[in-house]
Amino acid sequence: MIHKIEYKTVHLFEKIFEVLEPPKPLTISSWAAEKRRLSREASAEPGRWNLDRAPYQRSIMDAISSPGLKRVVLMTSAQIGKTEMLLNTIGYYSEHDPSPIMVVNPTDAMAQAFSKDRLAPMIRDTECLKEIYGMAKSRDTANTILHKQFPGGHITMIGANAPTNLASRPIRILLLDEVDRYPASAGTEGDPVDLADKRTTTFWNRKVVLVSTPTEKGVSRIEKEYLKSSQEEWCVQCPYCGKYTPFKWDNLDFKDMMMKCDYCEEKLSEDEWKEQPGMFVAQNPSVTDIRGFHLNEMASPWKRWKDIKQAYLEAVKDKKETGSDYKLRTWVNTSLGEPYEVMGAKADLKDLINRREKYTAELPKGVLLLTAAVDVQDDRLELEVCGWGAGYESWGITYEKLYGNLEKDFIWEELEAFLSKPFTFEDGQALNIACTFIDTGGHFTTQSYKWLKSMQQKKKMIFGIKGMGSNGIPLLHKKSTNNQYNVPILILGVNAGKETVLERLYITEYGSGYCHFPENIDRGYDQKYMKGLTSEQRIVKDVKGKPTVCWVKRPGARNEPFDLRNYNTAAVEFLNPNFAILAKKVSEGINYMQPQRTVAGKRKSGVVSRGIQ
Repeated sequence: MIHKIEYKTVHLFEKIFEVLEPPKPLTISSWAAEKRRLSREASAEPGRWNLDRAPYQRSIMDAISSPGLKRVVLMTSAQIGKTEMLLNTIGYYSEHDPSPIMVVNPTDAMAQAFSKDRLAPMIRDTECLKEIYGMAKSRDTANTILHKQFPGGHITMIGANAPTNLASRPIRILLLDEVDRYPASAGTEGDPVDLADKRTTTFWNRKVVLVSTPTEKGVSRIEKEYLKSSQEEWCVQCPYCGKYTPFKWDNLDFKDMMMKCDYCEEKLSEDEWKEQPGMFVAQNPSVTDIRGFHLNEMASPWKRWKDIKQAYLEAVKDKKETGSDYKLRTWVNTSLGEPYEVMGAKADLKDLINRREKYTAELPKGVLLLTAAVDVQDDRLELEVCGWGAGYESWGITYEKLYGNLEKDFIWEELEAFLSKPFTFEDGQALNIACTFIDTGGHFTTQSYKWLKSMQQKKKMIFGIKGMGSNGIPLLHKKSTNNQYNVPILILGVNAGKETVLERLYITEYGSGYCHFPENIDRGYDQKYMKGLTSEQRIVKDVKGKPTVCWVKRPGARNEPFDLRNYNTAAVEFLNPNFAILAKKVSEGINYMQPQRTVAGKRKSGVVSRGIQ
């Protein structure tokens, strides 16, 4: 009897020790090589995980599973397999070292897509994961798309915009994906990264992994985290000098598409470099508690250098044609995996005053399209007519102030008459305004809506606008009819527009994006106007612990000129003109916006929708 009891006791303790025993030493990369299967719908290379395909992934994944290391930062380009590395991390801590896991995406919709499109196929096609998640599902009906349980843990997927989710439960493994796309604050609760980070503090063996392509230098969340880390760059060994050199864009020769070594300057082709042994080299080796990794597309096995070059040339061409560096900025972020450094904080007042030029006619040569912008004040309407040419080269045509009682109809009738009149070139040819944007926010909103309704009935290309000052909102955001007159109001991301205006004001050579201003005293472009155009300064300041781009108005300055140039920029973007076709019409003396009579006697314009020709 004693022997029987002893046997049962020993067996019990064996079972207890099995549960309490720490997992056998195994890295994430080894787990992936042994057990992970890539899904057909989620990968261009389905089947067994191949560690040799992208050798840089091994070091990153093994850093995440390294005992004692609590924080890993990955600042990358696109096309380096970061999502698959996160999935391998999830698989490892689900099956080998069960733990509570949280994956934070920028939005709830992106969290849903991650679960359905990436996580679910991995669970289905990786046998060990299929087994453990299937067991949990069969026992617990509480499993959902965004929350799944497994023996010893669970995985929760949320959007960074949901403060309640970020603060809901303790987490050991925290995976923060695309952190530069997170909102500045989760509701009113503060920075979502900080909120999520706090969920891990109860675990001595916690892991926090931050992943993202960067955005703007000095503002980027991932850049801030990377600068606090070991700052490790993927390098390959030069067969000539034996030193490890990074994949550096500046070292690539466009003529032969060969990259030189950073040390001996010997050149090799793309395939030759990618065949060399590689390793991460720390730029900040004194930091040992935060591993940070940087990768660009040149190291990717899924991206050819010639394609990266082509994307770069297209971005440079777009900047020359439009005066905007939006595509170049995107290329730097997504191809080089580097934060983009924006040019200066404000336009130079003295330079803009000195660049004014004499106009010999209402419309200078080069103008192909006219837009107008209107700002509603307490006692007046301020408006600017702007001319546009190829490559979004612009000409300030006139800056006007219409004074009057805005509760009376006559001031609005005066505005309509002004916007309907033609403007002439030196040879007598004319153009009418193609599109007008009027700000409806703040002053005399009801009167603005009423007037816009009448313009809508007359088929005029005149639209109400309302600005949103938050960062990350595109210039042309969305349309709303939520007002008493049911008139369409265009919601503008005004900060995005300010960035574009500022970029173009910095251009100093005639051509794409250059801004012309008249010195003619009757045009309204005096020193007061120029002070208004330079009234706002772009700064980066700390907002709730996060560096944030803010626009600050100079004390005492009026910013209507800056606002109106912003609205004009939105108006031409809204029209999306084909300047080549417009140039042909103007050269033929065609006023394509001249109102015409229809058979029914109704008026119509040459432009009735976006995409004018």
